Amino acid sequence: MIAGLDEAGKGPVLGPMCVAGIIIDEKKVDALSTIGVKDSKQLSAKRREALDIEIKKLADKFFLLEVTPFQIDDLRKIMTMNQIMVACFVKVLEELRPEHAFVDAADVIEERFGENIKKKYTGKIEITSRHNADQLFPIVSAASIIAKVHRDHLIKELERSVGIEIGSGYPSDPKTIRFLENWIKERGSFPDFARCSWETSKKLINKFKIHQKSLSEY
Repeated sequence: MIAGLDEAGKGPVLGPMCVAGIIIDEKKVDALSTIGVKDSKQLSAKRREALDIEIKKLADKFFLLEVTPFQIDDLRKIMTMNQIMVACFVKVLEELRPEHAFVDAADVIEERFGENIKKKYTGKIEITSRHNADQLFPIVSAASIIAKVHRDHLIKELERSVGIEIGSGYPSDPKTIRFLENWIKERGSFPDFARCSWETSKKLINKFKIHQKSLSEY
């Protein structure tokens, strides 16, 4: 049995990060390509939604890990983002227990990322860790689709809960920055689904003179 792992939402200033993993019999891997699985960024939202259903039917098991903005901020006090990614991937692998896992490397040195996962994992496992693994291996592409679809649903839920468009959550999204600036102007604090440890947030702290102490409330 082999597994594929990928994340969605590592970089956004708003919303959770989702790490997905699927495990599948090697004999069924070709079926992923047959149904049109590829890097989630190359697919429309509608196509991802359809493939998400098909992938879950093919998978022997899948697991989704949600990491909240508060958890990310808290972990960043004691860990680097790369270490957080290793811990998250290990958590997913512990649930799937594959013989061989293909992972999208979150470290500039792809082999090191795989070795760090192996060190933390409690069992015996072979790891193939590559940059852009979601473009190289259909099983990682499948995981990237599941992660992306799940995070998109969570972002839509956040929008419904606040009743305001928040954009994609990424710092490069003008809608997201506009939402954050307006929220801070009106309330003098960040929403509880913002990552306060992000550089974008720190710039807004300085811009709007938010007292650092208020971040601990979220």
